[in-house]
Amino acid sequence: MTELVAVDIGGTNARFTIATVKDDGAIELGEVVTLPTHAYASLRSAWEAFSEKVGRPLPKDGAISFAGPVDGTVLKLTNSPWVLRPELIPSALGLDRYELVNDFGAVAYAVSRVGPEYLRHVCGPDVPLHKEGSISIVGPGTGLGVALLHRGSRGHITVITTEGGHVDFAPLDKLEDQILQRLRDRYRRVSTERIVAGPGLVNLYEALAAIEGRNVPHDIDDKELWKLALSGSDVLASAALDRFCLSLGSVAGDLALAHGAWSGTVIAGGVGVRIADHLPISGFAGRYTAKGRFEARMAQIPVKLITHPQPGLLGAAAAFAEKHCR
Repeated sequence: MTELVAVDIGGTNARFTIATVKDDGAIELGEVVTLPTHAYASLRSAWEAFSEKVGRPLPKDGAISFAGPVDGTVLKLTNSPWVLRPELIPSALGLDRYELVNDFGAVAYAVSRVGPEYLRHVCGPDVPLHKEGSISIVGPGTGLGVALLHRGSRGHITVITTEGGHVDFAPLDKLEDQILQRLRDRYRRVSTERIVAGPGLVNLYEALAAIEGRNVPHDIDDKELWKLALSGSDVLASAALDRFCLSLGSVAGDLALAHGAWSGTVIAGGVGVRIADHLPISGFAGRYTAKGRFEARMAQIPVKLITHPQPGLLGAAAAFAEKHCR
């Protein structure tokens, strides 16, 4: 049995727990402590605060999920002044062993571990994800995270993180042609993330308003807009949500083709959870499978939504276990 500190670092909060990797490989998470990043000068400061809350010496093993690329010598969060230097992590945090993984890579590791109770069916055949082969992980949140999970024949796990959210947005009907034209005036190059992410709903809302000749507030908050869209109390916000789900379906299907992800697609991210009830009754499924000569093949892929409350922490611990506890 191995104990480790698991940390999920985002731009707003850092979540800590003591994770246990049992002899059979199963992972258990202890009580989660959430600390706002703005309240601490560094990860080391927050680490020490977590140690005080736990009230005992922390384990000498650690796993860190980090919201950003993890392949540099100096890592910085987008929305926080925290800076991480991977080579200094052992000495700064008192660790003998550690694993550092991108936040969306952590989600992919979490997918490899969760049971069917944490994988809500969206579309395709209502069967579990296949035990072998490739699975696409697509996560609309602040941005659009994309990762590839591959399960080998002997249980070996490979996770590849990507920047798939930054591929070009591809319109598929005349209305999306008009939306793209509107957004080009603002961004020049319109990536998928400009639409299929939390702030993308505002872009869709404003573009649809311009197309209809409506006047809407230019400083509308995306969180407030999501509430309006999901409640159905605003016609234009609801239309933007429908268009969001259509685009998410298109993108998820394109990524499944690119990844050869015949074993499944998993929707993740904060927005994914937010639209969990709406997604199965939206146009997502039709767009996901609408891939011409591959339509029949796409219809055979199970599509799920991960509902685990702490995928970042579970995934960080799973990444550590995969490397150090096999």
